[in-house]
Amino acid sequence: MTATQASWRRVWLFAEALPDLLGAFTGEHVGEPRLLICLYGPPLLHVDLKFVLAADLDNQIERRAILFARDYAEVERRVRFGRVEWPNLPSEWFEARAWIWLHYAATKLARGELYEAIGMLGFFREQVLGPLLHRRAGKNQRGVRRLELLRLDEHERLTTTLARHDVASVRDAIEACIDLYVDLRADDPALKKTRLMPDLLRDFIGRGLPDMKDHSR
Repeated sequence: MTATQASWRRVWLFAEALPDLLGAFTGEHVGEPRLLICLYGPPLLHVDLKFVLAADLDNQIERRAILFARDYAEVERRVRFGRVEWPNLPSEWFEARAWIWLHYAATKLARGELYEAIGMLGFFREQVLGPLLHRRAGKNQRGVRRLELLRLDEHERLTTTLARHDVASVRDAIEACIDLYVDLRADDPALKKTRLMPDLLRDFIGRGLPDMKDHSR
């Protein structure tokens, strides 16, 4: 057994030592392999256990609750005085990706792969529209989490990005994503915008309409 395997064995033993563990897996899908995502019950309870070194606490994305530490006083001190900053992304990050992701959704629509297109629209809300709506509200970028709690004029517009398994519905949702993104990126006037967008994408969607109609039969 390697040192890494032995370390993770201790992690699992820690999770199993808490009562009523039903299942768990590590957090690579969210870019955090140090995270063990657990489900306990009954009653059902979702618990994220993150195992870090003391030095990792000098920079935090949010204040942490300490469940276990070999040197509790030292860890508590680092948690209390560590820098806390949410990893908000700059406008350039969104602009570099938004049009490529929306074009991907449009190509799947043109091929009649509606489930794939709908999935991309959900991904786009999570990665782009949600964070930018949080930014507009002066909050940290947290995907679409708790958007319903924010007092935003754009709530109704965001619902128009939800699509049914229908060609016209998916097309309209892509157009709604374009419109809402263009509005949200205007919050940063200094942003260098992608050349020819959104006109080029709208033209692509328009030229693809005959194929889309064929797939809807």
